[in-house]
Amino acid sequence: MVIIIGGLLVTLDKARRGQKIRIIYLPDDLIRSQVIRFGICEGTVVTCREVLPSGPVVISRNRQEIAIGRNLACLIGVEPLFL
Repeated sequence: MVIIIGGLLVTLDKARRGQKIRIIYLPDDLIRSQVIRFGICEGTVVTCREVLPSGPVVISRNRQEIAIGRNLACLIGVEPLFL
């Protein structure tokens, strides 16, 4: 299931600091293999820790912080969670 808002896929680079998000879309096997090394796959819930201007998106999962490059973050589909 891919969440589309206003005709656009919501991607990780659009996450806001402190927001909980669920990874819902990884576009291909290469990207899937890159993020699986960090224990992230479709369905994983993470927290956005920081979005650096023109830089990486820092997320956390299980007390581990992971910096994901902007180019990769633009390809990862997410669903904002409102808990």
